Amino acid sequence: MLNPYVPRPIDRPAAVPLAPDADLAVLDEAKIFAAPDDPADWPAWRAALTRWRDGARAGYDGSRYDVERTDGFVVALAWLWDELLYDHATGRFDVDGYLAAAAREFGGFDGVVLWHAYPNEGIDGRDQFAFFDVPELPSVVAAFQAAGVRVFVSYYPWESSDPAAVVALVERLGADGVFLDSSKEGSAEVRAGLDALRPGLSMEGESRLPLARVHDHTMSWAQWFADSPVPGVLRATWFERRHVLHHTRRWNHSHLEELQSAWLNGSGLLVWETVFGVWVGWSARDRSLLRSMRRVQREYRDWLQGDDWTPLADHPGDGAPVYASRWVHDGVPLWTVVNRSDAEWDGPWLAVEATGAFTELTTGTALSVTKDEDGRTVIGGRLPAGGVAAVVAAAAAPGAVVVDDDAMFPRRPAVRVPAPSAAVAETPPGLARVEGGRHDLVVRYRIRETGLYDEAPYVDEWKPLPPRLHADGTAHRRVEVPPFAVGRTEVTNEEFAAFLAATGYRPVRPERFLAHWRDGKQRGADPVTYVDLADARAYAAWAGLRLPTEDEWQVAGEAGLLERGAPAVWNLTESEHADGRTRFVVLKGGSDWVPTGSDWYFDGGRRTPDFSAKYLLMGAGLDRSPSVGFRCAVGVTA
Repeated sequence: MLNPYVPRPIDRPAAVPLAPDADLAVLDEAKIFAAPDDPADWPAWRAALTRWRDGARAGYDGSRYDVERTDGFVVALAWLWDELLYDHATGRFDVDGYLAAAAREFGGFDGVVLWHAYPNEGIDGRDQFAFFDVPELPSVVAAFQAAGVRVFVSYYPWESSDPAAVVALVERLGADGVFLDSSKEGSAEVRAGLDALRPGLSMEGESRLPLARVHDHTMSWAQWFADSPVPGVLRATWFERRHVLHHTRRWNHSHLEELQSAWLNGSGLLVWETVFGVWVGWSARDRSLLRSMRRVQREYRDWLQGDDWTPLADHPGDGAPVYASRWVHDGVPLWTVVNRSDAEWDGPWLAVEATGAFTELTTGTALSVTKDEDGRTVIGGRLPAGGVAAVVAAAAAPGAVVVDDDAMFPRRPAVRVPAPSAAVAETPPGLARVEGGRHDLVVRYRIRETGLYDEAPYVDEWKPLPPRLHADGTAHRRVEVPPFAVGRTEVTNEEFAAFLAATGYRPVRPERFLAHWRDGKQRGADPVTYVDLADARAYAAWAGLRLPTEDEWQVAGEAGLLERGAPAVWNLTESEHADGRTRFVVLKGGSDWVPTGSDWYFDGGRRTPDFSAKYLLMGAGLDRSPSVGFRCAVGVTA
């Protein structure tokens, strides 16, 4: 069994044969070219990389890079219903507010990927495209683009779909391209469709992009790329200097390694703070490091994407833990520098042939410039543990970002939204009384990437795989439950109709509200569905009741007090949680709907009372499902 905290063999950096006549085809499928530990081997290593690239590029046509934008260094994977982007109370998007927070925390984004369906997809028969069915989404995309931020839609090739549907989605939203979840490359059909739609649309695969597709994928999503102790070179970026990889480690509390690798390779990063409903935010140190890098990425792109790149250049020797890449454009050298040590370095960074003025561009660190015994210019200064710097051989405005040394993980607990108060002296008709008391509950759930509450299920793990992924999990909860009464059955269509007639209730967002009533498929005694949490709460308040908590639902269910309607549907509970970025609720009971075809789908089938499922709350009526209904409860005082 693989150690989940150690890179898999396919993720480790590839050793580069240094013999002049070595067969370099072994490098064709590498993720990162490992660097030798001994600086004496670096010239032969660079020569081997150059020889490999010269051979691999035979017949290569990079003309697409003249058409598509290649300035997307920092891209965010954004939950479409992130509370920074969407106000759940008013049902409105706030692109300006989202971008203001991005600028403040990270120095801004060049692009956003709208993640929209997983892990909720599979709750019913909707496919992935249905979760983009949001009327104002084209205007949201346009608002990002007006601010200079490109927008990409996420697409799941693991679900069977027509390539034409992908192209139609991009066309409808006016998006700038497609991010491919769990696929190294896009299909030829999708590529052709995007090209026919309009020039400049991008396609980004996940993980290791095959060499044969670098020409038509200007970006790739660099997950699970392990580097060597002496920092190595990204294969795809070495092959095509304008190709942008987006480094990310979704479960890691530290992003130092991918920040350093991106910096030395002139490449990019994927910021992913809410991973399928779980908060895995960036530390103050890592956010400030990225902010310090942003000026160079924006202003010195011609250097970072030019052909004159020398990795592991101009090392000062004497065991210095600093490493640099040298980039030259129009005769002006630029060095990106990292401190690979976990201790501060105050000493030489570079030993170079250039003379004249030198400026540090990220934080404005004061540079010491001296001469060594060989007549080289030695440039150095203070570089914090894990720190980065950029030196340009020119007089320029120095940087001004202050890098925070706080590397602690910024925990963001999901807080339970207080349940509405509702209590009666006598048990109402149709409800079953449950005596209060202490209960030791065993909660069962499927271990998915979304966790159960606010816990990250795979902290600092490399790549979770079965049996750890999708396995059966348990949580133990000791709860004190006051006396309550719970509906023996779910609220029915007939009962919900009476509520509407009495109140004239209309939801803030009407999409999909009681959609089954419009097609005539409902029956009065069936559980009402196509309602969201706000709809269910409104009904319960009108009836002088509330929803049961997930604990109450389980206690009553294990006591045999709950009946299931036909069809069986998941039950909403009064268990809403929010961490300021993601909202979710716990569903109980299971449903007659069973998704098939992929383990990535939401849980289906009828479930025992101890089973819980985490359902991320969406907007624009997308929570409303034919597989979700509710029952009511109330506190009992007598």
